[in-house]
Amino acid sequence: MGENASFWESLIYAHPTCTTWKQEAEGSIYHLASILFVVGFMGGSGFFGLLYVFSLLGLGFLCSSVWAWLDVCAADIFSWNFILFAICFVQFIYVTYQVRSVSFDREFQELYSSLFQPLGISLTVYRKIVLCCDAEVVTLEKEHCYAMQGKTPIDKLSLLVSGRIRVTVDGEFLHYIFPLQFLDSPEWDSLRPTEEGIFQVTLTAETDCRYVAWRRKKLYLLFAKHRFISRLFSILIGRDIAEKLYALNDRVHMGKGFRYDIRLPNFYHVALP
Repeated sequence: MGENASFWESLIYAHPTCTTWKQEAEGSIYHLASILFVVGFMGGSGFFGLLYVFSLLGLGFLCSSVWAWLDVCAADIFSWNFILFAICFVQFIYVTYQVRSVSFDREFQELYSSLFQPLGISLTVYRKIVLCCDAEVVTLEKEHCYAMQGKTPIDKLSLLVSGRIRVTVDGEFLHYIFPLQFLDSPEWDSLRPTEEGIFQVTLTAETDCRYVAWRRKKLYLLFAKHRFISRLFSILIGRDIAEKLYALNDRVHMGKGFRYDIRLPNFYHVALP
């Protein structure tokens, strides 16, 4: 116990204390380094957040190295700061290479910016999602059918990139599908991974459309490998179904000024004039 006490006493007291402080401030290079450190540690996450952090911290360590070389004349301070600058520089180059290697076509880049980036999805995760659909955008010409009622099997999940899709059942209009909405989210959600089914509605292109399609089996394999992507699609599909229900709710009317609310099947609401 005594040896431990003497060790801590020597560690704490066996060094000279500051009896006098320097009256003059350090040079501008030292203060610039401190400012760069403060601003650098405010960086965010993701590729661009890492680029922000490593670039500013690297400049901060470089300024500290220059300060140690010119003002302090301390080889150890210069060495440590220069080593840290080199590490930040190497990390900056590595992250830059990763960003450049993860590149997409214009439509996939716009899809990322509009749908996935606001949710905080990184480019590496998004790349796995894009590769699962073979990085292909499918064209559907005007008045061509994506699915026909009672005929088309449910074997994929598609997301509309551009255009407008009309949904009908027995020739009666239900609602539209707009860009950044899934074409077949209700069908997808109604089936288990091992089940098969057929569309109960007809989906027709009102304009020339472009969409991204993931095959069911391939997408489920991706979900099995990456649970985060599975939860992400579950949230996106659930939100998409809710939007379709609200759209359908505005279209479903009953006679004598009453409207049938599909969210509350046991109640009727008076339709506003």
